[in-house]
Amino acid sequence: MNIEEFRVYCLSKKAVTEAFPFDEVTLVFKVGGKMFALTGLDNQEFKVNLKCDPERSLELREEYDGAIIPGYHMNKKLWNTVSVNSIPEKLFRNLIDHSYDLVINGLPKKIRENL
Repeated sequence: MNIEEFRVYCLSKKAVTEAFPFDEVTLVFKVGGKMFALTGLDNQEFKVNLKCDPERSLELREEYDGAIIPGYHMNKKLWNTVSVNSIPEKLFRNLIDHSYDLVINGLPKKIRENL
């Protein structure tokens, strides 16, 4: 998957917005005003930060040593940095879905209902 395919996939999800809240090279995807994915557009290697269940994070980091690491500049317990081209595309899509679902499920009920 390349950066444009990643962008299209994220934007295909319900109520997702994209923005550059930090600088002109860090693309952030949000749902309900909360981040679920971000990537740097100036990196040589395509890497994405995704939210993840803490227990699953540990399992993924062990299984995909070096390809999935604690989130760069993020809460290391809740975020992973994924080297996109070092894991199967199906897994990458699953991790995006998981991150999106975690954020949706963490939103207040009223916001979830409005989405």
